[in-house]
Amino acid sequence: MSEHQRGVLCAVGAYLSWGLMPLFWKTLHAVPAPQLLAHRIVWSCVFLAILLALRHQAGTLLAAARRPGVLRSFSLAAGLISVNWLTYVWAVNAGHIVDTSLGYFINPLLNVVLGVLVLKERLRAAQWWPMGLAAVGVAWLTVSHGSPPWIALVLAFSFGLYSLVKKTSPLGSVQGMALETALLAPLALIWLIHLEVAGSGVLGRLDSASLMLVLATGPVTALPLLLFAAGARRISLSLVGLLQYLAPTIQFLIGVFIYHEPFSGRQLAGFSLVWAALLLFAAESLWRTRMCPTATVETAQPM
Repeated sequence: MSEHQRGVLCAVGAYLSWGLMPLFWKTLHAVPAPQLLAHRIVWSCVFLAILLALRHQAGTLLAAARRPGVLRSFSLAAGLISVNWLTYVWAVNAGHIVDTSLGYFINPLLNVVLGVLVLKERLRAAQWWPMGLAAVGVAWLTVSHGSPPWIALVLAFSFGLYSLVKKTSPLGSVQGMALETALLAPLALIWLIHLEVAGSGVLGRLDSASLMLVLATGPVTALPLLLFAAGARRISLSLVGLLQYLAPTIQFLIGVFIYHEPFSGRQLAGFSLVWAALLLFAAESLWRTRMCPTATVETAQPM
């Protein structure tokens, strides 16, 4: 098997994992979302710490953390990813998987907007059309529903801002998440211990299968990141940019066809505008990459 084929398999595996994630979180619907977030932080931290120790990368992480400003930026990143994870887990178990998929459909387009507004990047002429279409789609969903699609917007903005903070990070994705969870884990662990002592924690009330699933939140969080990192090194950014839409597409299909979430004609109209925007965006990015091989493509890592 060639390096390119291995890269495609790894990248597809990562996006399939993120796309199928609602099925995993649904099995833990009995655990309140804030507690599930705290467990995810703690067990992700434990898993990533073991992984870095086995790969002899703990020293590199500690050295990078001592650089000026690193802890400050990663603390901000940790706060943003916490908002993203909490919103996502709550939304999945509250029957809003379709809304979460919309958030991750919007995210690549939002990344471009943030690049223009914050990093002063220039928007190419052909990119204005998908931005406008996506804005019209979100506006239509707001008007037809009577309120903004806040779940999708919180997910898109929290992950978009998270990606912006991480853009100049000196650490890789796995090391970066290890540092973020390490910053959050002490507070999460103290809170979980308090809940267990007070009798409102879930560990003492879960069956053995559910308990194992709670412990598995660490590997479930980290393994797709490893696959993504391995895939992104071996394939072109344009291909990564196209594959990223696998995850929200699978989430959308799971929400509609497995959990039978309501999906009206008005929603279809709004989603269609966003999908059309993504098609234009992907086509323009692919053409740009072929014409200019050094060009980059915005990619997303759904959580």
